Amino acid sequence: MAMPISVPTYTVDDLDRFPPDGNRYELLEGMLLVTPAPGLPHQVVTMRLSVVLSDLLRPWPDVWVASPGSVVSRPRTRLEPDILVFQAPAAGTRWEAVRRRLLAVETASRSTEVYDRDFKRPAYLDLGVDEVWRVDVDEKVIHVAAPGVAPDRRVADRLVWSPKDFGANLTIDVAPLFRGFD
Repeated sequence: MAMPISVPTYTVDDLDRFPPDGNRYELLEGMLLVTPAPGLPHQVVTMRLSVVLSDLLRPWPDVWVASPGSVVSRPRTRLEPDILVFQAPAAGTRWEAVRRRLLAVETASRSTEVYDRDFKRPAYLDLGVDEVWRVDVDEKVIHVAAPGVAPDRRVADRLVWSPKDFGANLTIDVAPLFRGFD
């Protein structure tokens, strides 16, 4: 007779009590996701994209870019995208105060690719994030996902982003993000 495997589940409060050890701890419906500290290509490409987004969004001072960010849905979900673009909260300084999340970006690595694509991407969309990008350093592309749109768009040259209610298209040249990682 086979015995069922008991998998522990956690809450956001449990996660807050974990000691810092260099790993990234996230929760998805109570399931613990643990990933190691990111490598050099991941960090450089993420920072380059964060700078590009910050520059593009300068005309909208109430739209902020954080790297990493946090998407919290208590009690059992806290995800930390590599970049989060969001409307500044009207009150409060906690991630839970953020109501409008325009973009979550995950820079994929071999250790996080399955989580990013198969679990976190749909979770971000279910949690109300307007758009999700998965940056693939190996392929030098950005996979773009939006609610109700399948399959993901694969962009290797120019990414045109049209955030809701902006009345503007923002264009990102993709290739320079990966410069030096041939």
